[in-house]
Amino acid sequence: MLFRLPPIKMTPLLIKDYYSFHIMKTVAISCLILLCVPAVCQENALPNIIIILADDLGYADLDGYGASNGSPNLLSLQKQGMRFTSFYAQPQCSPSRAALMTGCYPQRVGIPWVVGPEGPDWTKDKSFVGLNPDEKTLPEMLKEKGYVTSAIGKWHLGHHKNHLPIHHGFDQYLGLPYSNDMWPPNGPYPPLPLVEGDSVIETNPDQSQLIKRYTSRATSFIKANKNKPFFLYFAHAMPHVPIFASDDFKNKSGKGLFSDVIREIDWSAGEIMKELKSTGVEGNTILIFTSDNGPWLVYGDHAGSAGKLREGKATTFEGGVRVPFIVRWPEKIKAGSVCNTPAALFDLLPTFAAITGATLPSNQIDGKSILPLFLGKVSPPRDVHYYFQINELQAVRKGKWKLHLPHGYEHVVEKGKGGERGKVESKQIELSLFNLDVDEEERNNVANENPGVVQELKELADIFSKNLVAHARKPGISN
Repeated sequence: MLFRLPPIKMTPLLIKDYYSFHIMKTVAISCLILLCVPAVCQENALPNIIIILADDLGYADLDGYGASNGSPNLLSLQKQGMRFTSFYAQPQCSPSRAALMTGCYPQRVGIPWVVGPEGPDWTKDKSFVGLNPDEKTLPEMLKEKGYVTSAIGKWHLGHHKNHLPIHHGFDQYLGLPYSNDMWPPNGPYPPLPLVEGDSVIETNPDQSQLIKRYTSRATSFIKANKNKPFFLYFAHAMPHVPIFASDDFKNKSGKGLFSDVIREIDWSAGEIMKELKSTGVEGNTILIFTSDNGPWLVYGDHAGSAGKLREGKATTFEGGVRVPFIVRWPEKIKAGSVCNTPAALFDLLPTFAAITGATLPSNQIDGKSILPLFLGKVSPPRDVHYYFQINELQAVRKGKWKLHLPHGYEHVVEKGKGGERGKVESKQIELSLFNLDVDEEERNNVANENPGVVQELKELADIFSKNLVAHARKPGISN
């Protein structure tokens, strides 16, 4: 038999006291909630940010962008988020990374060329160039808002200690300080170093295990920091040649080693997605997948594809600089959406400033926030986009119009096989205007039919070149 309390006779005075007590209790609990909730909301309001950057992945190398290499996880990411069709990197590795980290055209921050173990290889300068410590980087900006930061993979913005990620805003780093082909016998290079923090922990690591090692470190970082805002920059060494796949993926695609590598990169992205879901932070995480430039076509079957876009890496044609860009942010971005508005890597820094309330660098930057594009707007953040190869301004785009200024470039005439380099020839393009809305292949020169457009774009190029020269900054130097 259940024990029951005797009934309470509720006199008017007792009723008044009873309700007063419960009102006071409710008010007290509400006050405690109000005191606690703001701190929780403030912490959770800052989204986690993950950027996965592939190396030399072409515009048409992923499912959903025209390929059938087998990238189901990245195809799923597109369906869950937004796919960009006119997203721009720089023509080469280091310049793209400089743009991402600083929000600037790389020419503005003194990194217009590829940085290697011996500095720019086309000069006799023996000083070692890297990102200037005076530049306020993306991770430094986010750390001011309380973010925990990690860099994993290829850095390529200087390999001396003062140039490495942990001296530019990252709390931790594991990876290669430059490209995975910068090792003997490819040139007068030292053994390829694998760096943790700012110390070499291994030389000539087994590159077939890099994706797995990096992915394990990335998922561990997410798990360890699930209760605080974090920024993870995960930069793969591949599919930049030489390409390697682990035993779980090698010879499994049935389409050759390049497709094996794409499948392993896709698996890695899937592991990141699983970890975000299992730790409960998927909804408040901005997850981005993109590439640093177009495919290195001269390597043939060990390189990717730009599809119908013209040329590839190291050129300013669309195939060299237009790359896949996928972004998922479940709480803000409409699933399955497509953005055709042009944007670029250097737009990400000001975008994250707008999202987090972080303070932009005091130095001049070139990027603009593309948060409105994430939210479904169509107005371009910038009216004009400029295409540089090293320090030469070679093309300019405004809306649908792209004007190539006269310049030389290398065209592949024979593709390599099995990791061997093919052959190129030097070619020249004269002043040429293309309507990218109907001619993404940049084949039909309509300059003669549109002299007013040509003149406008030439003037814009001249104005920007002068501005860049007047406001360019120097890289960091280590002797």
